[in-house]
Amino acid sequence: MNRWPLLLGLNLSVLVALVCSGLSPHDRATWALEVAPAVIAAPILWMTGKRYPITTLLYILIAAHMLVLILGGTYTYARVPLGFWLQDLFHLSRNPYDKIGHFMQGLVPAMVAREVLLQRGDLSHRGMTAFLSICVAMAISAVYELLEWWTALAIGQGADAFLGTQGDPWDTQSDMFLALIGAVVGMVLLARWQDRQMRGFAVTWRRSLALN
Repeated sequence: MNRWPLLLGLNLSVLVALVCSGLSPHDRATWALEVAPAVIAAPILWMTGKRYPITTLLYILIAAHMLVLILGGTYTYARVPLGFWLQDLFHLSRNPYDKIGHFMQGLVPAMVAREVLLQRGDLSHRGMTAFLSICVAMAISAVYELLEWWTALAIGQGADAFLGTQGDPWDTQSDMFLALIGAVVGMVLLARWQDRQMRGFAVTWRRSLALN
């Protein structure tokens, strides 16, 4: 199956979303901080795509995460219209869009870590791979919360839009909890799908080596 049309579509979607979001974001500095991970990751994926290909599933998850970041950067997380719709639907006290971002922050790094560990042959035990992948996702979540704290100290009140706490004293803890849920969901619901795609990669690479 030729997956390049799908990958091209994902890349174009992210690029168009990024350009449109940068035309008139609610707060330019917040936008730059929020979309920075996507801007950094996209060129890396392009440069390493042929030498270190990843599964189609992982490309889709990474693109979805980028779109979540870009939308959050456009409005700031506390102002995203989708979040207001969810707030009204579930009668919440605050805009919950940032929780979607932290769910993805757990899900995607965990799936990336799992694929890297298995593809490199560093681990073969699926249970230990899942545990370590969740640990990687939680470590990234903790580092991100520290970066938010350092940013708040550096720029003072101007960091409110970036932090998106909306007055919640437990925002950091709930952010990390959502990241944990995302990582666990990935291990439980997506691991077999990822395994099937990785096995397909193994067959493709063996055929490529035989032809060369």
